[in-house]
Amino acid sequence: MMKLSFFLVDAFTWHPFAGNPAAVVPLEAPLPDAVMQAMAAEHNLSETAFVMREGAGWRLRWFTPKAEVEMCGHATLATAFVLAHELNEAPPFTFHTLSGPLLVEADGPRFILDFPARLSEPATPPVGLAAALGATPREVHRARDWICVMESPAQVAALAPDHAALAALPGPERVIVTAAGGEGVDITSRFFAVKVGVPEDPVTGTAHVQLVPFWAARLQRKTLVCRQASARGGTLWCEWRGDRVRMAGNAVLYAKGDIHLHPDMV
Repeated sequence: MMKLSFFLVDAFTWHPFAGNPAAVVPLEAPLPDAVMQAMAAEHNLSETAFVMREGAGWRLRWFTPKAEVEMCGHATLATAFVLAHELNEAPPFTFHTLSGPLLVEADGPRFILDFPARLSEPATPPVGLAAALGATPREVHRARDWICVMESPAQVAALAPDHAALAALPGPERVIVTAAGGEGVDITSRFFAVKVGVPEDPVTGTAHVQLVPFWAARLQRKTLVCRQASARGGTLWCEWRGDRVRMAGNAVLYAKGDIHLHPDMV
């Protein structure tokens, strides 16, 4: 049997049972894509990260229960936490990913992720979007994902969307809902990605590479404190730097253990 270590980390929070949980699996040799996908489905978290040393940096891949994704914030934060606190590796870390090189630095107890920004434009919403959300957005924009601007943080928090209807929408696979303000924060959001097996993601770095440029321009400030108002909830300290977005957050280890794979699987 092949034995691999795994770590369950809650990201964008400073205590367990909040933020966004990710599984992190360090590798010494590549695994077949089908095995990594099966492991992600078995973990049944929004993302499982597989990380392996590559030159002076690290190769990093992320899988939802249904598909590999090109970018993931919380599982990158979780991976940096595991490397630093469980494997005694020294930050900063350069991760080689489907989205290019991603840098993660340490800042005291927080880690700072440096990701490419995604700019948005006003867009005509697909038929059925408002019905699927259960509320009519004040505005709809499109970057990688649909960005639905609501009237207030309270409206964002109160949404109870029809996930089957969201899955049936055409176009981008994911929907962000957002509003300015919130208790002690500059913006509030939620994120739905049922098409890739994540009905609601608890805290989403990739949503904020789209939200931070959008709200920074509107609020006329480069730094934003952001709250994702899922049931678990999480906080990100963000900065817009032109073509990049920096996102800082905490993480905490929940559990760790071993995975045993039959040789026929690898």
